[in-house]
Amino acid sequence: MNIRTLVVLLGASAALASCVSSSPGPTPVAARPAPVGVEGSWADPNGIISTFQGGTFTTRTTDSNQLLASGTYVNTSPSLVEINMTSLVRKTQSKVNCALVTQSQLNCTSDAGSQFTLTRHM
Repeated sequence: MNIRTLVVLLGASAALASCVSSSPGPTPVAARPAPVGVEGSWADPNGIISTFQGGTFTTRTTDSNQLLASGTYVNTSPSLVEINMTSLVRKTQSKVNCALVTQSQLNCTSDAGSQFTLTRHM
């Protein structure tokens, strides 16, 4: 093989090699963003699920998904929320104030003075 052929072959090999990209590693999976505020589902110690979504509040049983209470909520600060709800079981209206102490714990006090804690339900 003469020098000219060798140079042409090397040049062609280099040109082809520049067209092939090395395979990147595995595509990283986006981590689920950390929840912010009270939006989402929360559980009480009895397993009752409360949901905060777009200003609407609901509480349901886990076994039959029966609606126990509903209402509205307002964020009064980044870590405080005020819930105005109607209990469908007791047929009463009440106000509940909750403090977001961590992204997974919500400490609440009803206007009657009862206190309870909700934990984020994933």
